[in-house]
Amino acid sequence: MKPTEQLSAFFANVAQTSLAPMGLVVHSARGCSITMADGNEYLDLLAGIGVAALGHGNEEILAAIDTQSRRHHHVMVYGEFVQEVQVALAARLAGLLPAGLSNVYFTNSGAEAVEGALKLARKATGRSGIMAFRGGFHGDTTGAVSVGGNPLYRDPFLPLLPDVDFLGFNDSKSLDAIDERTAAVIVEPIQAEAGVVLPEAGFLAAVRARCTETGTLLIFDEVITGLGRTGSLFAFEREDAVPDVLLLAKALGGGLPLGAFISSKKLMRTLAEDPPLGHVTTFGGHPLSCAAGLASLDIIVRDDLPARASEIGAAFAQRLRTAFPSDRLVEIRQVGLLLGLEMDSSDFVARFSRECRTEGLIMGWTLHDDRVVRLAPPLVITEAEIDEASHRMARAAVRVS
Repeated sequence: MKPTEQLSAFFANVAQTSLAPMGLVVHSARGCSITMADGNEYLDLLAGIGVAALGHGNEEILAAIDTQSRRHHHVMVYGEFVQEVQVALAARLAGLLPAGLSNVYFTNSGAEAVEGALKLARKATGRSGIMAFRGGFHGDTTGAVSVGGNPLYRDPFLPLLPDVDFLGFNDSKSLDAIDERTAAVIVEPIQAEAGVVLPEAGFLAAVRARCTETGTLLIFDEVITGLGRTGSLFAFEREDAVPDVLLLAKALGGGLPLGAFISSKKLMRTLAEDPPLGHVTTFGGHPLSCAAGLASLDIIVRDDLPARASEIGAAFAQRLRTAFPSDRLVEIRQVGLLLGLEMDSSDFVARFSRECRTEGLIMGWTLHDDRVVRLAPPLVITEAEIDEASHRMARAAVRVS
């Protein structure tokens, strides 16, 4: 199909929920670069919203997918057959996590992991109340939207799940609202869609303490922050707080669809009783996704990519502070290779992002703060690439200032 035919069919037959999709016709992708059908090459500073943590087309991941594809694809719904690669990935994750996070339920996506965790919390505690945080984002299924902290995306779909209330992120006084009626508190250790909002020192520990005090389950949504993005393998390692339930996705599948909610064996057992099969999924933990995920996780740990993300992320932020026109840049918030560039207006961000595309950069603004550009490049981005990206962004900023 010719590029013009692809574009025409895209607009005719592929549903878009944006009125202005990029419409870039992809030909191939390798490393941190995406080549379009017209031959133009783009430097990817979003990694498919954090999915391509090792860049595109990693040879070890491709080899793992090929090996598994020759053994078997889908054989049975999740949790019935013993599938070696699925077991190996679960065991590998458990070996990298605290003892209370040893039981892995694989899903297809982060939003599905959210849904499973909410069901687990209500079933295990016998309570109905859920607390989330203003500014938070947890996905777009009905349950995930219910705990999303932006009314712009929540209110058009009301009524949603009952008994959901919202707290202020970094507002320790609001934690008093967590009580013996609360089944779970769900929180991102770093609010990515809110503009890369970092927790204040001690805040997540205070959430953990309040949940322990009230018998409430603490759910950490690390769909974006997990697996090295923030300079540690998991963002909760940066704080004195271990969740009862951990959510992973995006980078977990090594470029293929994979999510997970992880908890203790005792808690997870509540989904197997009264009734049995209290939570099922057909494709969750697909063997090809698990093969890619296991290869990716092994590389992240072997090559100490969390430490690399911390080092090169700080260098990226410093280069941008030096190169960027300071009168338009309010603040750079950076942790590992997750950066939020807060500008002085949403209009500037919109024009700047479009101009960056003409510079051959893939990037965009955050859903919950349109004054913030979020960068989440592959963890393997090179110093030369961040230098080039910084120069291109500076040129784009000058043209639209």
